[in-house]
Amino acid sequence: MVLVILGLIAYTTTKNAWPWFKAEGFGVLEDNWNPAKGQFGAGAMIYGTFLVGLIALVISVPVSIGIALFVTEVAPRRARKPIIYAVDLLAAIPSVVYGLWAFAALRQPLADVYSSISSATSGIPLVKELTSDPSPTGLSFMTAGIIVAIMITPIITSLTREVFATTPEPLKEAAYGLGSTRWEMIRGSVFPHSRGGVVSAVMIGLGRAIGETIAVALLIGSSQAISAHLFGPGDTLASIIANQFGESTGEYRAALIGMGVILLVLTVAVGMLARGVVTRYDKRMGAAG
Repeated sequence: MVLVILGLIAYTTTKNAWPWFKAEGFGVLEDNWNPAKGQFGAGAMIYGTFLVGLIALVISVPVSIGIALFVTEVAPRRARKPIIYAVDLLAAIPSVVYGLWAFAALRQPLADVYSSISSATSGIPLVKELTSDPSPTGLSFMTAGIIVAIMITPIITSLTREVFATTPEPLKEAAYGLGSTRWEMIRGSVFPHSRGGVVSAVMIGLGRAIGETIAVALLIGSSQAISAHLFGPGDTLASIIANQFGESTGEYRAALIGMGVILLVLTVAVGMLARGVVTRYDKRMGAAG
């Protein structure tokens, strides 16, 4: 039934988006979104989707792995359950709550931080291109990425913690028996055994990041152009659908539905890639065993 429903979703959305795909062709990947002039290239939104996802992963992955390692290998037994409950609670908070909180409490402080960073890095080649022209309102790729990072951290943490917990005790004891410190044991026993699962957890987190809608729509600033300025406004596939679908008609609406099709394909592709990584790693571990 799940596969049937997924197939019907794909068929219906593709059918409704077909006028856009037919009219634009490969032009759907161009950076020329301007509905008033009949231009519906989605390149800027695809770029923004991956940029927000990348920012979220860069922030979230080290934190998630650190929490997972602390819970499984370092924390006292009494402290583990409260930490796990807190992480699970963060995962249960609706995304709109994160978005409203960031919009009300973090937007202006982050704008001041962006301005300070931009001023401090204005003389550094390449870096200044990333930090120049900060948004005075704080609505930007970076703000959206930070909030999405907070949202996907519980997911990656939970999955990574479960993977770390499957490391056989004899591997750990063998490392300790050879005189390894705790960090050397983690590096030599836990990480190699868990590498495939960690990569899969990160890919699942990326799938959640690129599909996030409401929080990103509130925080990204709504600018349909490819830009290297991390502190400037932008848009993603999901956020532009949320912000503009109500006012769209005709090919305009077909273009927004088509963006939903692209987002569906990207999300499914990321999930399949994660599954492929795990399968390949399992085969390699089985062959080594």
